[in-house]
Order: sequence, then structure tokens, then C-alpha cells
Amino acid sequence: MADKKYTIKKSVVGEAERRVFKINYERDLNPDQLEVVKTIDKPVLVIAGAGTGKTKTLIYRVSYLVELGGNPQSILLLTFTRKAANEMLKRAAALLKSSSAEQVSGGTFHSFANMTLRQYAKVLGYGEQFTILDDSDAADVVNLLRTRLRPEKKSQRFPKKETLVDIYSKSENTLTKIEEIIFREYPRFIEQADDILKLKSQYDDYKRKYNLMDYDDLLKNLRELLAANEPVRRAVAGKFSYVMVDEFQDTNKVQGEIVRLLGQDRHNVMVVGDDAQSIYSFRGANFRNIFDFPKYFPDCRIIKLTENYRSTQGILNFTNNVIEAATEKYEKELYSRKRSGEKPAIVAAETENVQSKFVVQRILELREAGITLNDIAVLFRSSYLSFDLEIELTRANIPYVKFGGMKLVEAAHIKDIIAFLRVIENPRDAVGWHRILLLHPGVGPRIAEKVIDRVAHNDGGYEPAGEEGGDIPSSAQDLIGFISEEGKKTNQPIEKVESILRYYAPLMQSKYDDYPKREKDLEMFASIAERYRSMQNFLADLALEPPTESVIDLGEKDKKEEQITISTIHSAKGLEWNSVFVIWALDGKFPSMYATDDEEALEEERRLMYVACTRAKDNLYVTYPVNVYDRESGRIFTKPSRFIEVVAPEFYEKWNLDFE
Repeated sequence: MADKKYTIKKSVVGEAERRVFKINYERDLNPDQLEVVKTIDKPVLVIAGAGTGKTKTLIYRVSYLVELGGNPQSILLLTFTRKAANEMLKRAAALLKSSSAEQVSGGTFHSFANMTLRQYAKVLGYGEQFTILDDSDAADVVNLLRTRLRPEKKSQRFPKKETLVDIYSKSENTLTKIEEIIFREYPRFIEQADDILKLKSQYDDYKRKYNLMDYDDLLKNLRELLAANEPVRRAVAGKFSYVMVDEFQDTNKVQGEIVRLLGQDRHNVMVVGDDAQSIYSFRGANFRNIFDFPKYFPDCRIIKLTENYRSTQGILNFTNNVIEAATEKYEKELYSRKRSGEKPAIVAAETENVQSKFVVQRILELREAGITLNDIAVLFRSSYLSFDLEIELTRANIPYVKFGGMKLVEAAHIKDIIAFLRVIENPRDAVGWHRILLLHPGVGPRIAEKVIDRVAHNDGGYEPAGEEGGDIPSSAQDLIGFISEEGKKTNQPIEKVESILRYYAPLMQSKYDDYPKREKDLEMFASIAERYRSMQNFLADLALEPPTESVIDLGEKDKKEEQITISTIHSAKGLEWNSVFVIWALDGKFPSMYATDDEEALEEERRLMYVACTRAKDNLYVTYPVNVYDRESGRIFTKPSRFIEVVAPEFYEKWNLDFE
């Protein structure tokens, strides 16, 4: 009888112990980072605190897995941008001095979905050569179907194409019913919910009929493919020995499900993220994914990176206190070996303008102390909160670039108000007339030109030539009457602005589906107008330069020209500066008064404050104006943000502003 053959399987862990590596991982990494790199036999959840070398750790883990041997293409690295994946793989290749690391399967969730669906499209009823619709294409298709659906209902308000695409996208990415999205975020369209649902069904049918997928379909269809077809799931997941996911706290429900399905058999998944930096729920990110990971993979190892290489210990004491009050979190306390530096400062200013003047003066002092403008940032909760500061920076000739929103005069609704002011000041302003005329129903380019021509030939007068306007629509005549009356008044800029806002309100509601968000911009615009006594000076100070396109795309060549960065906190995540100002840390503004009744929203605002403060290396200034009147709510905000009130007094200095 023949002897029975028994095979001893190759031990990857044992092989790692015997292998001689090119890279000295023990020397280059701290103990926690090293544990992340070398834990390859079970699922891993890495809680990477701000500034703790997350990217470096990922790069070294890619290098380590490549050095273990095997096919680099069997390693899957999922990131949120193709640029991030490419950069990591290039750095891993440079570390190894070998191009093998660049053969790792790296990319975004969407690119991975596209690659997989090309292979299995027929399983879902698509052809392999399906076309991907970008956001603009998707909006155009929705608009085409929208017109077909409601040809006889022009008088009834219905969402614009961009709004419809946004509703559908949020529904897909959060696995939430469309009705819930409408009820929560677009209650003014509740009566149109049936038509919105019908249009979504027609949109889906249209895409399938013409072999089309939009960006959301890529993720939705991949999840459906993996969840509904077990042989396909095993085949797709079986290609990868290791799966790594960056910024896991920013994944949505669909992406979280895809990760679970990929790691279901081998438990070969490592995800990296920070619950304290989950701030993108408005994009569909699901805060729960990072907490649910241990439920999906009960045998996972949780490793925390807590040594911070960015900030002084004084700043970390402050930020640790900010996040300590969070209701749900992974317990961790960041520490640094950088002991020097001043404590963070909390600065109370009498008014918004005093706050702006303080920031400007302190920036100039930091510049004199040798800190370049490129290494200084001013961060804020919402884009409109920087408008007053922008004016003061311009007056002080401090160059800046703004991210995460438009400068004051670039927002369409602000441009509308400025056009009204310009026409009141100068009746011959044809450009201003053209803009405000086209806001009115029944007025197109042809009629607008006719009105402008008549006004211009009337020696700058407001009344059109001819018999009471002739063929000029009543809406345009009402506008002319309004401009005429305002032009006769000698009131202050704020009074003119408030009069225009009352006139403009119904026009804005008709033009913009998201008009409630834009009302805050208009409120801020009015508060700035309050400080002026001359309309000419007011309009002149609003003539600001346009911003650079993106903070991420700001290359080294651009940085040679010194300029400070002013940015929303959302746009600043992942970046760092020597000195950071966080402005408008005022309860009711940060957190927003709309978040105070929603526990989840309030907790995300707390994390937003944490992200803002952890951008600073050496100097942190958190400022707020003491007295601010909110026109919309009629409330006066006077309390500092609850997020900084919880910080122990020994971890900051209180600065009192004085005037010479």
C-alpha cells in the first residue's frame, strides 16, 4: 500500500521571519507603525490620529508586502483619489529601489469598480462597452427626462437638474430612500415627491437601455454584483492576497459594504482612518463604518497610531481636550516630542471687524518673526465667514488664496446684489442692467438689450423711452421703478442693501433650489455693508482678485509667490501649516445653530473643530467676535464655541485685545 502524502503549507509569517529585507523597518518606524506593517495574518483596523504618519505607514506596508514576494497585482490599495494611490506606489517603489511596487493594484473605489464591472457587466445585464456619464452628462440626461415628464406643469415649482442629481446621488450613496432625502433636506419639494421618484425610475431605465452608468452606478452595481452572485464574489475577492483602504472614515455605506464583501473569505483587509476626522457626511460618508469594522471582522486587531510628528505638545493638549468630549470615539491621546512653543491662544474680539484686524496684525507679526506667508492659514466653518477678513487682508496688501468656496464677489447671488447696487449708483451700467433684468420672468436677452438701449439713450434716466415702456414686460417695468426709487434716496449702503434683499428674495427663491444656504451669504454681505458710509467705497472694496482653483493642486511653483491660505476646514483636511487661525469659534456659528438640535450633526461639528486645530504645527489662535447679531434668527450670539469651552484653562492662554 502506497504511503499517504501530506503537504505542509508555506507559512507566510514564517517566511517573513527568514527573509532578508532591503528596508530596515525597525529603524524607520515607531513600534505602532511597525505593528501595522507586519500584521498580515488577520484583519487590521488602524486608528491613525492626526499627524501620526499614516501615509508613511501605508507606504512601508506596501513595500513590506512586495518584499514578501508573490504577485504585486494581488495587493489592492483603495484610496479616494488616483493621485494619492499613484503617489504612494511611487514612493514605495523609490523606497525599494524597484518598480515592482508600482505594479500593485492601486486606485479609487470607482476605478476598481469600473475595472471589475467591465469583466462582469453581462451578469448585471449591461454590455462590456458601457459608457460612464460624468456629473454634467448625468444632469443633462435627467433634464431631458424631466422635460418629458412635466411638459404641462411649468407653473409648478420642480427641482432643477442639478438638485435632482444631488438627491439621487445621496440616496444611492447612503442607502437612504429618496423620500427621506426630500423630507430632510428639500422639504419644499415634498409635493413633487411622486414625480421625483418616477423620474428616478425613468432615469435608471434610460441608462440601462443605452448601456450607461453614472459614477454612483459604478459603486452600486459593484456592491450588487458582489452581494448577489457568490461565484463572482469569490472570483473577484480571490484575486487579492491583501486589501488596504485609506481614509476609511470617509467611506459611505456602499463602499463599506464593498470592503466587507471583498474580505469576507480571507479576512485579509486592513483599513486606516480616524474617527475623530470624519467630517464629510454631506458627501454621504458614514461615520459608523469605522465602528462597524470590528463587527464584520471580529478577529480584527485594532492598532492606534498616537505619536504626532506635526504639532507641539501644547497644541496636542488643547486638541486632545477638544475631542475628549465626543460621545462616541476610539480612546486615544496624541503625544509629541516637540515640547517647545507657546500655548494655543483663545482670542475674544469685540466685533467681527476687530477679529479681522487682529488676524491681519498677527499675520504681519509672524511674518516679521520669520514665518513665511505660505506657512500661515486662516480656517473657518463656512465660506461666507471669511468675507470681512478678505477685505481687511486686501487693505493690508497681504496676498492670499482662498479654498473651499468662492470669494464674496464670485458667488452668483452676491453678484446679483452687487449688480443692483452698481445700477443704482450708475444707471448707464449696461452689464449690471443685463444681469438683474435676466433675473425677471418674461425677460430674455433680446428684451434686456432693448431696455438697456432705451435707458442708455435716456441720458442715464431710469424711465424707458416710448409710451410707458411699450413692449417691455411688467416685471422689467417693476424693476425699473424699483431702481428709480432707490436712486432718488440718499440713504446709507446698509439701507440700500436691505431694500434690495427684500426685492431680491422671491427672485432668488425662484432661481436657486438651495436658496436657504445662500441666505447666510446675503446676511454676511449686509453686515459688511453696515460699516460703510459711502457706496463708492463699499463697491471699490469688493473688487477682489479671483482665487486659485484648488488647495491640493497648489504646486511648488505657485508657492514661490508668498501668500497665506484662507480655507474652509473641509478643504484643509490633510494639510498643515506652522501657524493656524481658526476664526468665528462662536456658538451659533461654529457649531451652527442648525446643528445644536441634532446630536449627530453636533458631533460632526466637534470633529470639524478638532480637524481645524490639528492643522497647526507651532502656533494656534482660536478667535471669536463677542457681539454678533443674526438678522435671520433675531438672536445675538455672545458665547464662545462650546467646543473650546470644554478645554481646561491650563492648556491655553486667554488674550484680551486692546487698542492704542
